[in-house]
Amino acid sequence: MPIDVACPACQANFSLKDEFAGRKVRCSSCQAVIELPEADEMLEASFDDTGLDPAFQRDKFLLHQKHLSINTRYAVCDEEQAEIMHVVRPSHVMKHLVMIFSVVSILIVSIIGIVVAVAALNQLLGDTGAIIACVVAIPLALVAVFAVAIMLAPKRHITFYRDESAKERLLEILQEQKFTLRMANYTVRDANGEVLGRFRKDYLFNLIRKRWDGYDANGQHLCIAREDSVLLSLLRRVIGPLMGLLRTNFVIFQPGADGRDGQLIGEFNRKFTLVDRYVLDLSADRARAFDRRLGIALGVLLDTAEKR
Repeated sequence: MPIDVACPACQANFSLKDEFAGRKVRCSSCQAVIELPEADEMLEASFDDTGLDPAFQRDKFLLHQKHLSINTRYAVCDEEQAEIMHVVRPSHVMKHLVMIFSVVSILIVSIIGIVVAVAALNQLLGDTGAIIACVVAIPLALVAVFAVAIMLAPKRHITFYRDESAKERLLEILQEQKFTLRMANYTVRDANGEVLGRFRKDYLFNLIRKRWDGYDANGQHLCIAREDSVLLSLLRRVIGPLMGLLRTNFVIFQPGADGRDGQLIGEFNRKFTLVDRYVLDLSADRARAFDRRLGIALGVLLDTAEKR
């Protein structure tokens, strides 16, 4: 990253390579000595957190899933274990019970209808009529059951609150489809409802190695989150997590040229504990080019949307 320098003596402006950070240089115009700040100091000065809630102004987020709760809940903490956000993904128990009751009812009615139709057509057309009734009625019954299940199934949105009281909303993730054969899509919005970006999961990729793609509000490809190793991902498919020894971790990259991984942004790792604890570390993104609100949204999706 080039260093922009303004001479305090003659106000001349010029740029230097980042290798000059922390050194003393002479102004090319007046020869005055200028002491340049260290690289880390310049990065901190370049961070633009204007208008961003203090909860998101950091590189590391600790996620602690809360068990013994009907809804999926997380406490998001800073490095000192102080809770800075509370995350809720409702389970919608009553809506699911209504869906199950409706599906079972339609299934029972369909079975009765199929039996009656088979008996009636069997009397009229013999075995051919019974076969026709089964071929037509069974697929229609399955379609009806599936359609009702999709219609009544609730979308499970995720909401980030200031604290457990859930009075102040900071962020939300909207599940875009109730059912999808291949692509699962999620939209991230701020507290005012403004779209910050979207995340997409391709189930085809997940067969071998889990992957998520992140985009900004304009559709620009921002990041790729992928399982840490092809070999480990295949082992997890065959023998499972092996009591936490093969816990699923992710690495997060900027998209590179020709489909290759670009610069490392961060990591999402599960700690080796009895309860679900995770660390989202975006320290590799030193310039904070990746919106931390999208970062923590991705971290929660990498757990709850993967059903880990």
